[in-house]
Amino acid sequence: MSSHNLEHHKSVYLKVLLALFVFTVITVGATYFDFGSVAIAIIVGLSIAFVKGFLVAGNFMHLLDEVKPIYWLLMLTVVFFLVLFFMPLLWEMNLVTVQ
Repeated sequence: MSSHNLEHHKSVYLKVLLALFVFTVITVGATYFDFGSVAIAIIVGLSIAFVKGFLVAGNFMHLLDEVKPIYWLLMLTVVFFLVLFFMPLLWEMNLVTVQ
């Protein structure tokens, strides 16, 4: 591996580390802020956690480099979800029409 490629990865990891540190400070700061509603506080907290999770999963788990397999897996998940979601509904409709 060339040293240029290693330096590129090193700079990406350092940027992600800095971003995670900044978002951790934002998370701690958000606990002291009154949002006026518990629902808004939960949305803000989950949004910050989503961004941090995306940074970790995308960079450290290299999911940003594997876009096509991720989309296929996501589509497969949606198909199985729809099948499992509608199977009891169709089963129940069948029982109602038979009786």
